[in-house]
Parts: sequence; C-alpha cells; structure tokens
Amino acid sequence: MRVTLYAPDIAREAYPGQFVHIFMPPEHRDHMLPRPFSIFGTNRHTGELAVLFEIVGRGTALLAGTDPGSSWRLLGPLGRGFPVLQPGSLLVAGGMGIAPLAFLAASTTIPRTLIYGARTADQLVCPRENLELPGLTVYEVTDDGSRGEKGTAVDLFSRLVEGAGAVFACGPRPMLAAVRSISNRAGIEAWISVEERMACGIGACLGCVVPADGGYKQVCRDGPVFRAGEVIIDE
Repeated sequence: MRVTLYAPDIAREAYPGQFVHIFMPPEHRDHMLPRPFSIFGTNRHTGELAVLFEIVGRGTALLAGTDPGSSWRLLGPLGRGFPVLQPGSLLVAGGMGIAPLAFLAASTTIPRTLIYGARTADQLVCPRENLELPGLTVYEVTDDGSRGEKGTAVDLFSRLVEGAGAVFACGPRPMLAAVRSISNRAGIEAWISVEERMACGIGACLGCVVPADGGYKQVCRDGPVFRAGEVIIDE
C-alpha cells in the first residue's frame, strides 16, 4: 500500500533512509502510539512524500482507509539515513525493506544494482515504475520462483557481491545478518537499515535499543542506518 502525504517541510529536508512518525487521528490517539514509516520517496517541487507499507494492524488499516484530503500529524524527517551512493553500489532489499532503498536508488543516476527479494510475487509490493530508473539494474528474486529468480535475496547477493563499490541493505534480521557477514568476508563496506518497534521516535523513551559493541544504540536516533559493524544482528 502506498500513501502520498503533503508535507513540504519534510519533503524538502528528507534524505534516503530517514523516516517519519505518523500520529493517529485524535479519536484514536488516546490508546494508539504513532507509527514509524520509512520514507519511500519525495517530490520537493510539489511538497509531497510517500510511504509504502503492508496492512498488519489497526494503525496501518486506518492509514490505508483514510479519505483523500484528511489531515494527519507527521514528525520528521527523523533518524540517520544512508550515505551517498558510489558507482557500483549493491542494494539489497527484503520485503518491505524496499521502501528506503527505492528512495536511495532514485537519488542518483550512477550505475548501481538492486536485489529485491520476497517470499512470493505478491509480496514484491514496490510499483515497477519506481524501479525503472536510469543506471539502475534490478534483479527480482522470490522464494517460490513466482517472479524473477527462485531463491532468496541472500543467495543472489552472495553471487553478485564481489567487486561491489559498497553494500546497502534493509530487510528481515536474518537477511541483514547474512549481508553483514558476506560483506565482511568480501572486504566491502556495508550499511544496514534496522527496523525496530519504537514509541517516541526521538531518543527519549529508550524503547528501540539494539545491542552494539560496548553497549546499545537507539534505532530512532543513532540509526535506523548503521555501518554493518556498529550493531549486533543475530541470524
């Protein structure tokens, strides 16, 4: 599900990998926390930004069913995003991890490659037009072979990683752990975007910490994008 929001201040300042907090309408806000959504894309000229999501609960169902012209409160852009892409970068997206990586892929026209994986073709939710970009090579892969190559994003990544300029990934934790391990063995710098439940979105509540060498880091403030070696991701 893709929703476009008019938020010119956020659209003007946002960069790939950052996110927005979307607050529930007043009639639901007394018992529902705001939801974090990766920014899927922006249009600085029109002041619009887009978010991409699956309907998994009451909050996302409310957002999906909202009427055009409705008002929602947004906070953002939040968090630390991806560094600038370099030629030959390899992007790895698993499932809804495509949202920040599609934004990143659209930020340049230099040669870059995107691996986009999911369990089935139905779960490759990113509209194709968002990936038809100059200089971008796209490989789709599904566990059941219903679209693209049969296998996982990690399977394909392990074959394409040699010679990559840098690696950028977002997706399920086991995928991120594998991408980190493979990139490390190949001696290639990797950046991962970590998804985590959060409440405040600004580092005040300490509700989204992840283990790191020597302590913990907050996904909302220190991330969600980290160098692959900064945080401990278990497979």
